[in-house]
Amino acid sequence: MSPEHYHQQVNGLSVGKKLPKAVYLHKSALGSVDEQLQVFAYQQVATLGLEEQEWDILKFHRDSYKLTILSYPSFVSDAYPALSKSISIDLAKQQCNETCYQKTDNPPILHRKELMVSPDSPHYEDFCHITQEGELAGLYENSRAIGFKRSWESLLESKGYTLVDGRLFRAAAVEKSEGQTIDRHKTALSRDDLSTPMKSLANHGFLDGRFSVFDYGCGHGDDLRELEAHGIIAQGWDPNWRPDGEKIRAELVNLGFVINVIEDIEERVDALLGAWKLTDKLLVIAAMLGSDAHIRKFKSYKDGVITSRNTFQKYYSQAELQSFIEQVLEEEPVAVGPGVFYVFRDKEEEQLYLVNKGRRRQRWRQLSQKTVRIPKTQKIIEEHSDLIQQFWERCLELGRLPALEEVEASADIKKYLGSPKQAFKLACQKYEQDDFNRSELQRKDELLIYFALQMFCKRRPYRSMPEQLKRDIKAFFGNYRNAMDESKELLFSLAKPELIENQCEQAHKALPASILNHRHSLILHTQFIDQLPIELQLYIGCATQLYGELDGMDLVKIHIRSGKLTLMSYDGFTDQPLPMLRERIKINMRAGRIEFFDYGYGDSSDSYEPQPLYWKSKLIDESFSDYKKQCSFDRKLDEMHLLDNTRGYGPSLQELTSLLMENNSVEIRGYRFFKVSR
Repeated sequence: MSPEHYHQQVNGLSVGKKLPKAVYLHKSALGSVDEQLQVFAYQQVATLGLEEQEWDILKFHRDSYKLTILSYPSFVSDAYPALSKSISIDLAKQQCNETCYQKTDNPPILHRKELMVSPDSPHYEDFCHITQEGELAGLYENSRAIGFKRSWESLLESKGYTLVDGRLFRAAAVEKSEGQTIDRHKTALSRDDLSTPMKSLANHGFLDGRFSVFDYGCGHGDDLRELEAHGIIAQGWDPNWRPDGEKIRAELVNLGFVINVIEDIEERVDALLGAWKLTDKLLVIAAMLGSDAHIRKFKSYKDGVITSRNTFQKYYSQAELQSFIEQVLEEEPVAVGPGVFYVFRDKEEEQLYLVNKGRRRQRWRQLSQKTVRIPKTQKIIEEHSDLIQQFWERCLELGRLPALEEVEASADIKKYLGSPKQAFKLACQKYEQDDFNRSELQRKDELLIYFALQMFCKRRPYRSMPEQLKRDIKAFFGNYRNAMDESKELLFSLAKPELIENQCEQAHKALPASILNHRHSLILHTQFIDQLPIELQLYIGCATQLYGELDGMDLVKIHIRSGKLTLMSYDGFTDQPLPMLRERIKINMRAGRIEFFDYGYGDSSDSYEPQPLYWKSKLIDESFSDYKKQCSFDRKLDEMHLLDNTRGYGPSLQELTSLLMENNSVEIRGYRFFKVSR
C-alpha cells in the first residue's frame, strides 16, 4: 500500500479514536474498516510474528507513513489500562522499534476506550459509562496531564476519587485500608471541581451565595473548600473522615453518593432521614446507577453487591431511586439528571426552580439599540446608561416591569431614574420595545406551561407562593384563578389529536428544519424545541416530567394521535453523514410508561440492529457546523436513486455499502463518495 493510499484510508476511517496526528483502533473494530486497510494491518502484525493475545491497539499515524502496534493486556478489565509494549513500524524504511513498559512504575495509560471499539461491541456501553463518570468528575480537562499512571493517580486523589472495579467513587465512600494516607492540605479548587450533585446546584443558581450549605458525607471536604473559596457558608460531616464534625441545619443539604454504600437498609433510611431533618430549603440526593449487565459482574449481597475491595455498593435504576426517596421522605422528588434528585422543603423555592429551569435566558440578552433624540431626557440616558441597561435587562428577564426590590441597585434607580414606570419609559427610548413585547409573550407561555405541568403531575397546590410568582400572576393573568383556567384549557387541549396535528403542520412550516409524517408524527432536533408552539412545548414537557431532562438526546418525535413521544440519541450526529442510532426511548403519557431500546450496545438478546439516520440535512440548519457537507452528501446519495428520500429510514449501513459498491462502485469516506475498483 502506497503512502498516499494509506493516508487516504486512515483519514477516511469512520471508527477509532481520532487525534490530530493519529487514529487509535482496537483489533475488535478492524472488521469495520475498509478491507484493504484491514488486510494491510494484519499483514504487518503477521510479519512481526505476533500472536492474537500479544497486541490490542493499532495506532495509524496521520502525519507519517508509520503504524504502531500497542499491547494493553487489561484493555477490557481495567477502566484505564496500562501500556505493556509498543512496536513502531516505519513502513517506508521497513524498520521496527520496540519499547517495553512492564518494568516501569509510570507507564502510559488509556482513556476513552469506547472511541476505539465499534458501537456494536459488547463492552461499548460500559466503556461509555466509564468516560461519562470521568467527565462529570472533571478529570479530562487537561488531557496532557492524564496520560501517565502517576499523574493520573495524583489527579484522582486531588479530586477526591478512587477506583473500585473500574468505576469512580468518592474516596470517602470507600472503606479505609491499612496504611492509607489522607492528603488534607488545602488546594485552590476551581468551580469545575465540584462533585456531580454540587455542580447541579451551581448550574441551577443555588450556589450564588444566598444559601448556607451542609454536606452530609463530605469525604475529604473537597466540595467544602471550594464553596468556602467562593464565600459560601458551608460545613460538613463524614463518618470516616470528619466523624467529629457537627451535624447542623442548613438551607441546602447534599447527600451525594452516600446511600449507595450503606448495606443496612435501616441505616440507609436513617441517613436519608437524617439529611432531610437538617434541610431548611432543598436536599439534593445522588446515587450510583448501574445496568443489569454491570451488576451481574459482582457477587450479590442483600439488595446490592460486594466489590473487589470488599465494600458494599447498591446500584439503583432511576425509577428505583425515585421510589426509595418518595417512600422514606413522603415527598415528591424532582429528577434533575441520571441518579440526581431534588427534594424541596421550601415549596416556594420548588416553584421558582420548576418555573425557571427551562428558561431561555440568552434571548433576553440580545438587545437592539437605536439612536434616540429627546432633549429633556437625553442627559439622564447618557449619564446613567449602565443603570438603564441593568434595569432593561431585568425587564426582559421577567417579561414585565419589576418591582424596585427585584432589581439590583434599586436605591440608585429610584434616585436617578424614578419609579419603575419612569425607568421603563427611559429604557424604551434607548432600546426597542419589540424586544420587551417578545419577552412578555414568551414569559407568559412559560408560566402557562409551568402551571399546566403541575396539573399534569397532580402536584398538590401550594398554600403560599413566592412574591415573584405572585407578581407574575398579577401581571400576566390578573389573578390566580385566571392563570389556572388558562393552564387547564391548555393542558386539556393536548387530548385533541386534530389540534396536535394542526400545530405540528404549522411548526413544520415555521421551524428551520423538521420532518413531518402526515397524520403520524413530527420529528425535530432538540435544539429547536423552544421554537415550537406552546401546545407542543407542553406536550414535550409532559413527557419529560416522566423521563427527566433531555440532555444527550438528539431528536424528538411527536406522535400526533397516540399520546406518545420518542427520544433518539445518535452516535456521530454532529460529525457523521449517517449517524447511528444508539438509544430510542418511547414515552407513553397515557399509560405513564417508558420503554428503552438499545441499538447494538447491549447483550444481543436485549439490543436491536444499529440503524443509520438517512437525510440528516432535513433535520439541521446552518447553525450546525456540517450543514453544507451534509446537504452535499444527501444530494449525491439521492442522485444515485438507491433510496427513497421521502422516508426517514433505509437499509443497514452494511447493506448500503453493498448497494453502493454493486451499483456505483463507490464507498463512503467521511462526507464524500470515492470510486473504488472491485
